[in-house]
Amino acid sequence: MTRAAFAIHPTPVGDALLIFTPDGLAGLDLIDDGDDVTALLLGAQSKLGMPVDHDEAAASGAGAQLDEYFAGQRRAFEVPLDIRGFTEFGVRVLSEISEIPYGQTASYGEIAARADKPQAHRAVGSMCAATPISIMIPVHRVVRADGSIGQYGRHPEVKRYLLDLEQAAGE
Repeated sequence: MTRAAFAIHPTPVGDALLIFTPDGLAGLDLIDDGDDVTALLLGAQSKLGMPVDHDEAAASGAGAQLDEYFAGQRRAFEVPLDIRGFTEFGVRVLSEISEIPYGQTASYGEIAARADKPQAHRAVGSMCAATPISIMIPVHRVVRADGSIGQYGRHPEVKRYLLDLEQAAGE
């Protein structure tokens, strides 16, 4: 039976739960103090349709790249991603978001237009909130039309941190 692996990797914005399938990274979620990691893993297992086992070694490459990113030494990630379960529109949105250059931003409306659905800015916002692979898919670079940063799941302060990190590293 095919299995997924998980590891928990420390970052400056909190521990990250990394989930890998044989196809690549399927989840990168920041863990809040009150989060039930077991419940998060059961949710991932249900979504992926396979058991999820603890394996710190599975995260070594992604963890090293996250460390480099937070040290201001990495601008793009080279980790295979598993984005199973996304609609065709969702895949286009994630692809367009991944094209936003390091240290820059684009609005929800701009991403919707690039994904050939110019009226779907709210759907882009929902997609950003639901993306299970944040940071490596840089949804933090998507902002409101007026330039304000908006939300980042439950972590608008993390979005601000990531944008500031990229601005400082780009100077």
